Amino acid sequence: MEREQQLKLRRIALDIRKDVLRMISMADSGHLGSAFSCVDILVYLYFYLMNINPDEPGWRERDRFVLSKGQACPSLYAVLARRGYFERQELWNYRRLGSLLQGHPAYMTALGIDAPSGSLGMGIGISCGMALALRKTSPQSRIYCLVGDGELQEGSCWEALMTASHWKLDNLYVIVDRNGLQMEGRTEEIKALEPLIEKFQAFGFFCSETCGHDYPSIDRAFAEASDSRGMPKAIIARTKWGRGVTLAERGDIPVKASLTRNDVTLLLDELNKESVSLDGEERS
Repeated sequence: MEREQQLKLRRIALDIRKDVLRMISMADSGHLGSAFSCVDILVYLYFYLMNINPDEPGWRERDRFVLSKGQACPSLYAVLARRGYFERQELWNYRRLGSLLQGHPAYMTALGIDAPSGSLGMGIGISCGMALALRKTSPQSRIYCLVGDGELQEGSCWEALMTASHWKLDNLYVIVDRNGLQMEGRTEEIKALEPLIEKFQAFGFFCSETCGHDYPSIDRAFAEASDSRGMPKAIIARTKWGRGVTLAERGDIPVKASLTRNDVTLLLDELNKESVSLDGEERS
């Protein structure tokens, strides 16, 4: 990936994080850390990889995205708005009564949302059904499903993975946001997931690992996955909870909590400093 493209994606991701912070602050509710950990993955998919057309959201031959970890929906909403699916002003109605943008996504193709989420552990199964159908209706389309790592403690995930392998769904990409945290604490202390790569491989997946915040690394992982034929793909994206703001990264913000005015000021100041730093890189 060219340096210019990397800088472009980093700029978009920074703007997305600012929007997400504002959304959660205005709603006084939301999962900031979970939303921030997957921003770079979403930006890569929507602004670089996926074959989509915001001007024709129901386009039959488009790629599909399923957000299984629905608590991270502020990031998806912000990405969709920046990509042109709806007006950015709609973001400030997040979680308000009557708003289109609620605490978990609802199925709204017109807004670029191809599947609902809510109860964890359902996204891979939904994606399997979509992948099977698209074999008949749009063979060139791909399904990208983003799951949380804590979510993989749900048995329904592994049942769906077994289904994907059985039907050799090579148009399905399961991306694991491996930030290591869930509501109750660290995943490995609650119900250990490792060795995760070997588990996906045992279920018949091509599986690779990447840094979920480094665009060249992400790009290489998807390129390797796309070269594998006749089997579904899994990409373990090693991420940091709250990526982009030190206060969240070091765990000073609870998994789900209201942000104080001081929190918001500190977080926004850090994001603005990163923006200035990125300005310098773009000029160099």
